[in-house]
Amino acid sequence: IAVKNQDDDGNAAGGADVETVSDEQIKTILALIEKTGTDIAKFADYRTGEQGVEYEREIDECMGAVDAIPCTTIAAVEGWAVGGGINIASACDFRIATPDAKFGSPIGRTIGNCLSAASVARIGGAVGIQFAKRMVLLGEMLTADQLLASGFLLKLVAPEDMDAELTALCARAAENAPLTTRATKETIRRMTLSQLPEVE
Repeated sequence: IAVKNQDDDGNAAGGADVETVSDEQIKTILALIEKTGTDIAKFADYRTGEQGVEYEREIDECMGAVDAIPCTTIAAVEGWAVGGGINIASACDFRIATPDAKFGSPIGRTIGNCLSAASVARIGGAVGIQFAKRMVLLGEMLTADQLLASGFLLKLVAPEDMDAELTALCARAAENAPLTTRATKETIRRMTLSQLPEVE
């Protein structure tokens, strides 16, 4: 998965450019996240609450596909992972980031909508409930150091060392028995996302 989409000012622009490959021989998948988030300009055209709910349904469908990937997924974060970016990073199994990376979901200070129950469960499960509350209820941008200490990030890596670190991590993940990886991931997915409340 390659997600790299921003405008000249470093803001998220348009939708995320996502390319996926499905192959039983694939052992790891990378998500490259660079200043990625949701283009909030389009929400100015929304006139009903149902449009916002439908948007979250579309996000759930997309993110559900990432959750269901049976092999190990790794997010490489450089810069900002905001909104959709933090959701994608949270859906991955492991995350490596550059020291200057920032993470957040300040929707209460931008468009004032609500995340779906699945997105709240996914992000809260990955970053921790209190960090999730700080990102959403207080609009805080969390630093890479904070999320490394919390365990959300596996490692902080200088940009020039990112490729080597990712290669090594992919190689290690690929050594795992596919059945072990697939069964463990599916168990965790069901524990995290099953029996969610219907919130609309």
